[in-house]
Amino acid sequence: MNILLIIGIAMGAGLLFSRGAHFVKLPNVTAFLLAGLLLGPSVTNIITREQVASMGVISEVALGFIAYSIGGEFKLSYLKAIGKAPLTITLFQGLATALCIDVGLILMGYNPPMCLLLGAIALATAPAATLMVVRQYKAHGPVTSMLLPVVAMDDALGLMVFSVSASVVSAMLGGTITVQSMVLAPILEIVGSLLLGAVLGVVLAYCARFFGSRGNKLALSIAIVLAGVGLCDMFNLSSLLVCMMIGAVMVNLSQQQEVLMEQCDRFTPPLFLLFFVLSGADLDLSILPSVGIIGLFYLLLRTLGKWGGTLLGAIVTHVDPNIKKYLGLTLLPQAGVAIGMTQMVTARFPELGTEINTIVLAGVFVFELVSPVITKIALIKAGEIDPSKA
Repeated sequence: MNILLIIGIAMGAGLLFSRGAHFVKLPNVTAFLLAGLLLGPSVTNIITREQVASMGVISEVALGFIAYSIGGEFKLSYLKAIGKAPLTITLFQGLATALCIDVGLILMGYNPPMCLLLGAIALATAPAATLMVVRQYKAHGPVTSMLLPVVAMDDALGLMVFSVSASVVSAMLGGTITVQSMVLAPILEIVGSLLLGAVLGVVLAYCARFFGSRGNKLALSIAIVLAGVGLCDMFNLSSLLVCMMIGAVMVNLSQQQEVLMEQCDRFTPPLFLLFFVLSGADLDLSILPSVGIIGLFYLLLRTLGKWGGTLLGAIVTHVDPNIKKYLGLTLLPQAGVAIGMTQMVTARFPELGTEINTIVLAGVFVFELVSPVITKIALIKAGEIDPSKA
């Protein structure tokens, strides 16, 4: 099949499954993932793994727009209202997750270098599934307001922790710890990403004044986001941080920000649908039997770290009680960033790469399918989704 036919089949299957999900009260994102799983090599092989890989640019673009949409929520008035709590909660939940995996697996007798790398990878949270659930059900309230900035900052923290953990593992395996690899490299990546995003955000805000039609404004937004994603590939920067910054700068500088975000919101649903169907097609059922007990521990310890760390951070910052109860349960999705980290592990530590890759991919499989449902339930319990519309 050619690529256009594959895209048509994938989108049609996603739409069909989303209608079925409506009757059984599942989030659309779960339906899209299940549609992709059915079409993929794990079930029918209508879409092969090679075909999924050939459409990787679609996933890159979709993640760019997901990050741009999250950044568009960061108005200064909003950030001032929520204060320092998101940063504190991000630090607590991220470090607690890494420590839970590290300490828990080491105490169970597993290889310490592998445990350190798994702990760093476990920290990463996927923003895509979370944003889809929030948008589908129009969630609104303290938990949702805290959720988006925490998810946004989580990946920056993940880059730092992963770099430190990888340097420590390198020393444990006979290498050396360098300041450049442990500290300077991740800081430069984060700062470089934020600076590039800020520059592109200013360009978007400035240029939007010269276009009157909504169509041209949408074309400008698409051009800027695509340029951001492309530049990240060239300079090894984080497309998530760059595109979040584009949205954040634009929404605070441009008088056209409402039109720009509205037009983008109308353009992206088919792109997000296709992204999740292809993500589902890439899920591999065959790895589950080979994971064993360590895979189960990874799932449990990561869940405990996310929930417990968020609870501690929320207690310290004296935030709304619902944030203490439910925010941690909305931070479980894991996908692209975690998979990217496993690829880095495989390249740098090939002796650990195979086992870590298997464990993380199994975790991604479970978290991607289950966490949107958990997020929906948590937001209903928090009173931020109308049960009659769920």
